[in-house]
Amino acid sequence: MARTLVMDQGARRVQRRTVLLLSVAQVFGGLGTGSTVSIGSILAVELSGSTAWAGSVATVMTLGAAAAALPLAALAERRGRRAGQVAGLSAALAGAVLMVLAVVTGLFVLLVLGSAGIGIGTAATLQARFAAVDLAAPEHRGRALSTVVWAVTVGAVAGPNLIQPGTAVGTALGLPPIAGPFVISGAGLLIAVGLLFAGLRPDPLLLARRIAATHDAATAQQGGGTLTTAAPAATSPEGAPRQGATPAGTTPTAAVPRGSLDRGLRAIRSSRMALLAVTGVVAAHAVMVGVMSMTPLHLQHLVEGPGPHAGHTAEGDVLVVIGFTISLHIAGMFALSPVMGWLTDRAGRLETIMAGFMLLIAAVAVAGFGQASTGAVAAGLVLLGMGWSAATIGGSTLLAESVGQDARVPVQGVSDMLMGAAGALGGAVSGLVLGFAGYLGLNLLGGSIGAAVLAAAVVTRTSHRRSAPA
Repeated sequence: MARTLVMDQGARRVQRRTVLLLSVAQVFGGLGTGSTVSIGSILAVELSGSTAWAGSVATVMTLGAAAAALPLAALAERRGRRAGQVAGLSAALAGAVLMVLAVVTGLFVLLVLGSAGIGIGTAATLQARFAAVDLAAPEHRGRALSTVVWAVTVGAVAGPNLIQPGTAVGTALGLPPIAGPFVISGAGLLIAVGLLFAGLRPDPLLLARRIAATHDAATAQQGGGTLTTAAPAATSPEGAPRQGATPAGTTPTAAVPRGSLDRGLRAIRSSRMALLAVTGVVAAHAVMVGVMSMTPLHLQHLVEGPGPHAGHTAEGDVLVVIGFTISLHIAGMFALSPVMGWLTDRAGRLETIMAGFMLLIAAVAVAGFGQASTGAVAAGLVLLGMGWSAATIGGSTLLAESVGQDARVPVQGVSDMLMGAAGALGGAVSGLVLGFAGYLGLNLLGGSIGAAVLAAAVVTRTSHRRSAPA
C-alpha cells in the first residue's frame, strides 16, 4: 500500500511538471506558426512574383502537419513523448532558418521547404495535448489537455504582433527587415526545444507504460494473495479504461508492434467511443477551417460593397474589420479552453462534444443568415471558435481513454493526420462552395455536417446509457 501511495504521488508530481513544461514550450513554439501565418502569403507573392502562389505557404504548412502526424506519433511510441516533441519542434526550428534564408536569397523553394518545417512543428504542437493526459487522473484529463491547448493562445496572438519588432531585429542583424520575425520565431523554437529536451524527464508516456505494466502484473498475482502495488482498474464516466488499465483482448503494454496507421485505424474501428471522438474532432476542424478561411473574402465584399472603386475608399476599414473578426475567432478557439476542459471533466466527454456541435450549428446559423451584417458574422466566428474548442477538447480527451495503452499513441497520430487532412480539404473545398452557393450556402453545408455528427453523438450517448449496468 505504501509503495502504491509513493508511486501515485510521484506520478502526480511528474504530471504537474509535464503540464507546466508543455504549456511553456507551447508559448515559445507557437511563435513560429504565428509569424508564418501572418506574413507567409506576402513572402510567397514577393518571392514567386505571382499572386497565384499566395496560398502556398498555408497549404504546405497544413499538408506538412498532416503528413508528419503519424511519423511523429510512431517516434513517440518507440522512444517517448520527449523524442516526438523535440523532433517536431526541431523541424520547425529548421523551417524558421529556411524562412530567413529564403528572404536573404530570394529563393521561393526555400520558403516552401521552410513552411513544411513549420507545419511539422504544428503537428508536434497538436500532439502535445495528448502528452498532457498520459499521466492525468481520469477526473482531471480534460483540464490537463485544455491547459496545454490554452497555452497556444499566447503564441498565436504574439506571433502576428512580432512583425514590427521583428523588422527592427532584422535591420539590427544586417538582414532584410522582413526576415526579422523569423529570427524571433527561431529563438522561441530553440528555447522550446531546449526546455523539452532537458525537462521532459521522466517521459510521461514511458512512465505511464511502466505504471500500467506494474498494475497488470499486480492484477495477475491478486489471486495468489500477493500484495498489489497499483490501484485496481476503474473506468471513466464514459466507460473507457482508466489510465493504466489494459482492456481485454489488447496487446500487452510491453510489446509495441509496428504499423502505426493500420493499428491505429483498427483500434478506432473497434471502439465506438474512439470512432465518435475522431469523427467529432475531424468534422469540427473541417467545418471551422472551411467557414473561417472564406470569411475574410466575404467581409471584404461586404465592407467594400459593389462598384469598381469601392475598395479604394474602404480598404482601411476592410483590414480593420477582418483583423478584428479573426482575432475574436482565435480568442473563441483558445481563450476559453480551460472552461471547455472543466466542462469535459464535470459534464462528461460526450456531453462536451455535443455542446461543441450545438455551438458550431449556432455559429453557422448566425453567420450565414446574418451574412449582411459584419457584427453578425463576427459573432458567428466567435461561436465557431468556441464550438471547435469544445469539440476538440472533449473529443481528444475521449479518444485518449477509449483505447488500450498499446494503441493510444498510433490512434492519436491517426486522429491528427485526419484532422490536418480535413483542414486542408475544408480550405480547398470552401472556395468552390462559396463560388457556387455563396456565404450562406457554405455555412449551411457546415451546419449539415455538424447536425450529422451531433445526431451520431446523441445516439451513441443514448445507447451507452441503456447498456450501462444499473
